[in-house]
Amino acid sequence: MLADIEFLKVPVVRKPLPGPKASECIRLDGKYVSPSYTRPYPLVVKSANGLWVRDVDENVFLDFTAGIAVCATGHCHPRVVKAIKDQADLLLHMSGTDFYYPPQINLAVKLAALAPGKEDKKVYFGNSGAEAVEAAFKLARWHSRRELNIAFFGAFHGRTMGALSLTASKTIQRKHYSPLVPGISHIPYPDCYRCAYGQCRQGCGTECVSYLEDTLFQTTIPPEEVAAIFVEPIQGEGGYIVPPPQFHRELFRVAHKYGILLVADEVQTGMGRTGRMFAMEHFGVAPDIIALAKGIASGMPLGAMIAPAEIMNWEAGSHASTFGGNPVSCQAALATISLLEEGLISNAEIQGERLMAGLRELQKTYECMGDVRGKGLMVGVELVKDRETKERATELRKKVIESGYEKGLLLLGCGQNTIRFSPALTVSAEEVDVCLTLFEQVLRETVG
Repeated sequence: MLADIEFLKVPVVRKPLPGPKASECIRLDGKYVSPSYTRPYPLVVKSANGLWVRDVDENVFLDFTAGIAVCATGHCHPRVVKAIKDQADLLLHMSGTDFYYPPQINLAVKLAALAPGKEDKKVYFGNSGAEAVEAAFKLARWHSRRELNIAFFGAFHGRTMGALSLTASKTIQRKHYSPLVPGISHIPYPDCYRCAYGQCRQGCGTECVSYLEDTLFQTTIPPEEVAAIFVEPIQGEGGYIVPPPQFHRELFRVAHKYGILLVADEVQTGMGRTGRMFAMEHFGVAPDIIALAKGIASGMPLGAMIAPAEIMNWEAGSHASTFGGNPVSCQAALATISLLEEGLISNAEIQGERLMAGLRELQKTYECMGDVRGKGLMVGVELVKDRETKERATELRKKVIESGYEKGLLLLGCGQNTIRFSPALTVSAEEVDVCLTLFEQVLRETVG
């Protein structure tokens, strides 16, 4: 039973790590599982509840990763588990690409109603964020009859060939896979801490958009041939980078000036993580196409792509997915959305402010914390060797994450030197404080 985990106040970790059972699992993994996966520390999970994770050696960790921002309602939320079990008794699979069933239809109705914008919407279902982006990529070409696309440096949109072609996060993700899909140009994303155009934070504006319109569209990219601009409302793997407020509004203006579709990759930012159902709501923009996944179904595999009916005008057979819109995943998503609307979105905003305030207080003491940024429970801390030069502390980031694991705090990195804090939206004030206490211990022991 997992109930005892709920009453824990601090992690319980027995050294050394990994323990004997975990070590054996890792040995077998190394022999039989693809070596392409990245594992920052030797955690072998047995069970989980809420924000608490138990490994196979009975160590218990406080999880501020939520399965890479997937378990929005926490691990194994009872209402989500019940929805999954109830649906499993009725129907596991029938393939929504060939047949009809209520869970897929009901979820489409709900997502269409939630999506920003007044137009009637339609929803396509896949299994993941990459599939949602692939669908958006194909739909943009189908609808516009244009071949070119724009994306951003630092972006991560997925690992399938189309999504990978839009991705510009790490070279290892693209190495040996060329040629990728042609016709994609990347431009700088507005990072107010490291402005590509030399602006200070107070002066950070819309230079990235100006470069697109005033340089690229005038020299190398005919705007009338561009199908879509793909953008993350807040860059995820790129470093949890929050753009200035006017950026997305100006990008939307330029896109529509030239008849270009604006595609918002809300795979990590969506479903309440930033304190709004969709992160684009912070910027007052209703994108033409939205890609969703991660937190949409609290851990069940599901991706979705939402667009106005007039844009989603492709014909039968143009695109489909055997498992996309699986009835069990759809029911998990409906239960997830109910929980988000009942209070978890507002909790993300409240606890996110608490987390940011605590981290900024630590920043006063620890010079290595160059920047603290985020919205809601999508918070990043960029580690530097020197605040003046902003030299990236990549190795320190690695040590901090490993030390956190050894103390029972699960964290992940993003970008070259940023630590991401992305706990479940169920996180309590007490759990935020435990995280801050452990993080300070890690910093004190790692950097002094």
